[in-house]
Amino acid sequence: MKKVISTTKAPSAIGPYSQAIQVGNLIYTSGQIPINPATGSFVEGGIKEQTRQSLLNVKAILEEAGLTMHNVVKTTVFMADMNDFADMNAVYAEFFTEPYPARSAVAVKTLPKGALVEIEVVAGV
Repeated sequence: MKKVISTTKAPSAIGPYSQAIQVGNLIYTSGQIPINPATGSFVEGGIKEQTRQSLLNVKAILEEAGLTMHNVVKTTVFMADMNDFADMNAVYAEFFTEPYPARSAVAVKTLPKGALVEIEVVAGV
């Protein structure tokens, strides 16, 4: 049985998808791009600012489900430019503590709305 997780503290879905879905003891978030939910616009700045906003959006969705970033077991980070990896990683490290979640990081040709980064997670309840 699927349960939809939705919050106004993260950007609304801009297509036929949910911010997150819970199935059993797992929550799957949709990829979060660096949109400030209060303004509906991208945050100003580069990869560090965009990574922070993307993770704040993830955090807000998890909080709606009663979870924290500590519940995250897997992340996938999509980047427009792998040369941004070190800067993305520095901000990413601010959001997680040991034991760190498993992670994949991949470069992609383009991201929605020209974002530099998009992050999705799987979290355990």
